[in-house]
Amino acid sequence: MLKEAMQRDTQKMATEEFDVTIIGGGIYGAWAAWDAALRGLKVALFEQNDFGGATSSNSLKIIHGGLRYLQHADFKRMRESINERKTLMSIAPQFVHTMPCVMPTYGHGLKGKELLSIALKINDLVGFDRNSLPDKQKHMPAGKSLSKKEIISILPGINEKGLTGGALWYDCQVHNSERLLLSVLHGAVGRGAQIANYAQVVAFEKKDDSIIGLRIKDKLSGETLKIKSKIVLNTSGPWINNLLGTLNGHSPAEEYHFSKAINLVIRRQLIPKFAAGVMSKIETNDTDALLKSGGQTLFFTPWRKYSLIGTTHWPYSGETDDFSITEEDIQTFLDEFNSAYPALNVTREDISHCYGGLLPSDQAPSSSCAHVNIRKHYELLDHQKTAGLSGLVSVLGVKYTTARDVSAKALDMVCRKLGSDTKSNTHKQPIWGGDIKNFNHFQEEIANEFGQILPKLNLIHLIYNYGARCRDIFQFAATNPEWLQPVCADQDVLKVEIYYGIRCEMATQLTDILLRRTELGSAGCPDDDCIAQCAKIMAQELGWDENERQQQINAAKEFYKPVSSQ
Repeated sequence: MLKEAMQRDTQKMATEEFDVTIIGGGIYGAWAAWDAALRGLKVALFEQNDFGGATSSNSLKIIHGGLRYLQHADFKRMRESINERKTLMSIAPQFVHTMPCVMPTYGHGLKGKELLSIALKINDLVGFDRNSLPDKQKHMPAGKSLSKKEIISILPGINEKGLTGGALWYDCQVHNSERLLLSVLHGAVGRGAQIANYAQVVAFEKKDDSIIGLRIKDKLSGETLKIKSKIVLNTSGPWINNLLGTLNGHSPAEEYHFSKAINLVIRRQLIPKFAAGVMSKIETNDTDALLKSGGQTLFFTPWRKYSLIGTTHWPYSGETDDFSITEEDIQTFLDEFNSAYPALNVTREDISHCYGGLLPSDQAPSSSCAHVNIRKHYELLDHQKTAGLSGLVSVLGVKYTTARDVSAKALDMVCRKLGSDTKSNTHKQPIWGGDIKNFNHFQEEIANEFGQILPKLNLIHLIYNYGARCRDIFQFAATNPEWLQPVCADQDVLKVEIYYGIRCEMATQLTDILLRRTELGSAGCPDDDCIAQCAKIMAQELGWDENERQQQINAAKEFYKPVSSQ
């Protein structure tokens, strides 16, 4: 078995005591596990479904430097975002790449060219060290103003009434946010962390006014197990109300509010090479903004062979487990986008996939509010201070971009409780597969080593999904060269990725492979032949009978169907 293979053993975990046990295997939990392991702590992590399968999957794949925070004159948060963007390019270079962004300007007010020109200069000033990384592939040119002619050439058909030009700046895009998260977990496991998916926390273990562990239900075996831990770190995201609600007298006085966020995947590239922002015609009410632009900015970005459109935020008042996306949701968002940029004429048939999640909101749900604002700041809860309950820390994160930094701050709090003065090193330590000094040179190295084995496109695909560990994939397939064949004729994904996902990454469900271990289904439901090929391999590896194989296929296809509008 290769180093850092993720092996699931909940019974073994129940026989040990951990320094810190993490609830939730989203991006915050993953970074926390990696951080804790690097600090030498004995760490466990439990995820009730699959790693990164809930809120963390709701990403527009943008790692942004916080240009929009100028609207609030929030230079501190802007600086934090710029730092994290540079850090992620350094420690996860296989996933995080620069991307040009544009926005049209109108008139001479808040949406005008003059104000945005000033904003771009401030953005470059705050990000003065953005190009300090030695790899020039990760460098970002300065922002600049565009003429009316230039912006029209990039965004053909854009509304020209009052159009004065545009703004151009640079941010970053994540090629595969699911594999980034898995790579962070790989690193944690390699440093001794024990993790388990499909292991639901059903209760806290208490002694007097202290949390001393957890009770988990292994959803694969059906067993209920007790886990001993000195500290519990809760990174459960939108399940925070459900979990803290079980603490009875130690529960928070107020529940957190959440918004329903969704993104669309479009079968074609709407605008090649550029991400773009256009203003929604539906007004929002951001009371904290010093400069109020009126509508929400909708972004659309080229991503692989597709485009992403996002993100919209609507009030949500249901149970966390009941979250779903309806046909009405899709059509409402599509209508909003088409109203903002009619010339693109995106149709329902253009949408190959729609995904979403629940994000912390500033306000309680209201039927009179079409959009809600997401929370601007993360929250760390020391339950000993807030509720007199020791042994428990909770994190409520708001951004994918800054999840590493927030998790490091959470581990600082955990370490203080453990009497440890160790510091975080995740800002310097490359994640699994991230040990790449020069990205372009690395691609040349891999082409020279394996160019006789695989076509260039397949090699690039492996580099962008496994980084320096793509060599592990070749080693894994060394005795089975047929594994290096594509799963399907129209896919870059290789059969070896399915075997690797099962044997080394705890994939137990067909959707685990389609959505998170490979790129096969992250942009939409694969065709029947592709799904059948995956299910056949998983059945052989996991011992599924014909009934289980068909159930897995049916469940996978059902996942991609929006709920009928009520």
